[in-house]
Amino acid sequence: MGIELVDVERAGQGLLRVTIDKEGGVRIEDCEAVSRQLSRVYEVENIDYARLEVGSPGIDRPLRTARDFMRFAGERAQIKLRQPFEGRKVFIGTLVGPESDPDGDAGTGSEPATFGIEFEAKEGEIQVLRFTLDEVERAKLDPVLNFRGKKR
Repeated sequence: MGIELVDVERAGQGLLRVTIDKEGGVRIEDCEAVSRQLSRVYEVENIDYARLEVGSPGIDRPLRTARDFMRFAGERAQIKLRQPFEGRKVFIGTLVGPESDPDGDAGTGSEPATFGIEFEAKEGEIQVLRFTLDEVERAKLDPVLNFRGKKR
């Protein structure tokens, strides 16, 4: 269907929440198609749920895979590291693409890809923090929204 599975969550009262994404964004028709398809599959597979909810990840989309980090390079994001770096765990800035093999094929002797986040440090200095996906506890897009519209 050309749709990427972002997340599956079991919530209270039998809710099964499925989050999908695709290049160019998710439309309501995409959610409907996935919902119909999953309903049929879950019925055949005897998956127990009371309600199925299919939606898009929203503007603060989680980033989990190397593909996510590559796709959204150049976008504003928030990264939370597992271990602090210079006393900080949370960094907000612009994602920087991989330095090495984005697949990180461990069996071939290549190192995992290191991605980066360009952030403003002390006194306006711009720094780039490099990290591997194993070092990330949580990451998400963090766009700046302007609700004021055009100034007159």
